[in-house]
Amino acid sequence: MSSDPVGLYDDSFYKLQPDVVLKSVEAAGLAPTGHCQQLNSYENRVFDLKLEDGSHVITKFYRPLRWTDEQILEEHAFLFELQQNDIPVCAPLRFPDGSTLKSIEGLRFTVWPRTGGRSADELTDSQLQLIGRLLGRIHNVGASKESATRWRLNAGHFALAPLAYLEEREFLPPSLLPRYRKAVLHAVELFEDLSKGIPVHRIHGDCHIGNLLYSREQDDENFFFLDFDDFLTGPAVQDFWMLAPAVDADGLRQRAVMIDAYRSFRDFDDRQLRLIGPLRAFRYIHYAGWIAKRWSDPAFPLSFPHFGTDEYWEKETQDLERLLREIDEPQVGEKADDTQTTENSEELTNADFFWDWEG
Repeated sequence: MSSDPVGLYDDSFYKLQPDVVLKSVEAAGLAPTGHCQQLNSYENRVFDLKLEDGSHVITKFYRPLRWTDEQILEEHAFLFELQQNDIPVCAPLRFPDGSTLKSIEGLRFTVWPRTGGRSADELTDSQLQLIGRLLGRIHNVGASKESATRWRLNAGHFALAPLAYLEEREFLPPSLLPRYRKAVLHAVELFEDLSKGIPVHRIHGDCHIGNLLYSREQDDENFFFLDFDDFLTGPAVQDFWMLAPAVDADGLRQRAVMIDAYRSFRDFDDRQLRLIGPLRAFRYIHYAGWIAKRWSDPAFPLSFPHFGTDEYWEKETQDLERLLREIDEPQVGEKADDTQTTENSEELTNADFFWDWEG
């Protein structure tokens, strides 16, 4: 197993110093007190800073080489579009010159307001309905124009490219490589077949429960949608299954509740439900490639010590094969379109799909 090429990232990103973080906030015309707390984030470097007026802001330093300036600015523009439609999202603050993206010591950064609220451990039906309606409104805005620079949720980006990287860098043990490659290519085949004719548009892309903040004022409930860093063009169902990833009967029911509420604002093509299986498989493949590409980041070997072991790849291969078998061989009397589930299926949790999931 080999790591990324030496020098792919500069140490300035790995070892970001507090004085650089404070300067980034001052560039926004704000006055920090010096209180600076690093927040959990594997992909970027994110800090909570207290200002002299007692309020807080968040500064995000983008991982080098992941997005172009144009791709980051398109994310910001999408957030402002959503805000203009009264959709509760967290959008970046503007610098004095009106821009939202700056660079300091070669690192690009954005300053954000700190959004109040808390993460929801479990979602009630009324909350699921609220989220479904908000997703309908988000997707209406997303479908109003095409993305100019962001990725499309397709087999190339989320299966074939990660597979190629894993093979080229020899992360996979030779004994498991043929099986793993066969499973990936089968997932690609299924996705290509089942996605024919399915509409796509701009979506959140990484819409799991950790990217929602819940607040309640008297009888009013609301959710803020956070972290559109992975926003892309894809099928609407991607944002549903990630919020309710379980494969048991309750997971199916939760998705149905959200989709029913979604339809009060936007139509939903039920054929999309057949994509959940291949999209689950893509999530496994993409995350394996994501960790591999960042293996030279000192945080990754510490956070994922199991990654790259024979045991890890055996489990990954078995999980992929099992997911694909469940698509290929639904039980007698069972549909393959996510409307039913098998009693013998092993229940998958958030930790199975979100490697950085805590809780």
